[in-house]
Amino acid sequence: QVQLVESGGGLVQAGGSLILSCAASGRTFTSYGMGWFRQTPGKEREFVVAIGRSGSTYYAHSVKGRFTISRDNAKNTVYLQMNSLKPEDTAVYYCAAAIFPYSDSRQYDYWGQGTQVTVSS
Repeated sequence: QVQLVESGGGLVQAGGSLILSCAASGRTFTSYGMGWFRQTPGKEREFVVAIGRSGSTYYAHSVKGRFTISRDNAKNTVYLQMNSLKPEDTAVYYCAAAIFPYSDSRQYDYWGQGTQVTVSS
């Protein structure tokens, strides 16, 4: 089992920045790739970004150049730096763990509870 806990969400004005954190506990963190997804009411969960066990990254087109994912294996934590935020980035953000972290949410075995990000215009 892997337990994931997100933090860092909040309210920010358009153009601002936030850093989300996802702390992992349980099985070996380095055995998993990590992903961030987001969801708004009435819509399917949307892939944002993923980072592999080796540190390779894969970004959704909508966030490329604005968001940066990183991981600190010593702290069992993955981060999402979000810059130049837009109102359309408003969503609940979830982190997730998978052996092979691609863009399909079905590939992820463990999920956090989510953290709300609200971007005001």
